[in-house]
Amino acid sequence: MLRNPDYPGLITWRAVWILTLFIFHGSSSAAISSPYLIEINKSTRELKVLSGEQVVRSFHISLGKADHGAKRRRGDNRTPVGAYQVVDFNNDSKFFFFMLLNYPNTVDAWHGYRDQTISASEFRQIVTAIKNGAVPPQNTALGGFIGIHGVGEETGETLEIHESFNWTEGCIALTNDEMNELRQYVSYGTRVLIRE
Repeated sequence: MLRNPDYPGLITWRAVWILTLFIFHGSSSAAISSPYLIEINKSTRELKVLSGEQVVRSFHISLGKADHGAKRRRGDNRTPVGAYQVVDFNNDSKFFFFMLLNYPNTVDAWHGYRDQTISASEFRQIVTAIKNGAVPPQNTALGGFIGIHGVGEETGETLEIHESFNWTEGCIALTNDEMNELRQYVSYGTRVLIRE
């Protein structure tokens, strides 16, 4: 049974997991054209570019200021944990270059719905967007505009902060030169796996 008997109308985590697998690997999701996988390890502050099992390149990264735990709401300064895809690019970002991820995904939406952070309507909008390979709503209480970006204006001070601290509001940051290098491995639909 996919319904939770303790909370009528609330689907179980197993149903969400099945839905996520279908959507993430299903035919109606965004085309996955990149042969690369981006794997982010929050505990080691490392981003790896993988081709199959082979590490092609790795980078030191900065994360959200509240670096432990999954992102659950706007303004919590946490980097999300889960499986995402790159869905847009911004060449004119104040952070040099920005790769937008499809956060919130279906699991994030389920947690938000379960915790009454978002409505059933917002849950459905997010799930539909993910299923169709579109950008999910970015203006819910779950937050949005999570991605991978550069430092922006690089000075000795900003580079030292980047090297030493997690300074973003939930995004993943690299130096501008590293972003230029990472760009060659990333296209629309590139998978991004973020682990604690």
